[in-house]
Amino acid sequence: QVQLVESGGGSVQAGGSLRLSCEASGLIFNMYTLGWFRQGPGKEREFVARIRWSSGATYYADSVKGRFTISRDNAKNTVYLQMNSLKPEDTAVYYCAAGPSRVALVKRSEYNYWGQGTQVTVSS
Repeated sequence: QVQLVESGGGSVQAGGSLRLSCEASGLIFNMYTLGWFRQGPGKEREFVARIRWSSGATYYADSVKGRFTISRDNAKNTVYLQMNSLKPEDTAVYYCAAGPSRVALVKRSEYNYWGQGTQVTVSS
C-alpha cells in the first residue's frame, strides 16, 4: 500500500523559513516523481516543485523559484521542501504527491498518490 505522510507545517512570519517533510512508502521509487502542490484559500491546487527520484532532477514553479528547494533522502524514503523567504501568498495547504516519472509534470491529474496535506500559514 502506497502511503505519503506529510509533516512540518505551521505558522511563520513573512521572510521566515519552514521545512516540510513527506515520508513515502510502497513505491518503486526509481520509477516515480515526487512533487509538492499547494492550495490556498479560494484557489485551485497548483504545482510547486517536483523531483525525479531516480536522477534527482528538480523543477519549480516560477512563483517559488529561488526561494524553495526540493530534495530527497534515499535512506529515509523522504522528500523535503525547504521554504525560505516566505510570503503571505505562500499560505496554503501543501500536499505531497507521487506519480509515474514518465507522466508526472505539473498537472494534478498526472499524480496518482497524495498525502493528507499540511497547513502552512505566513503572516505579514
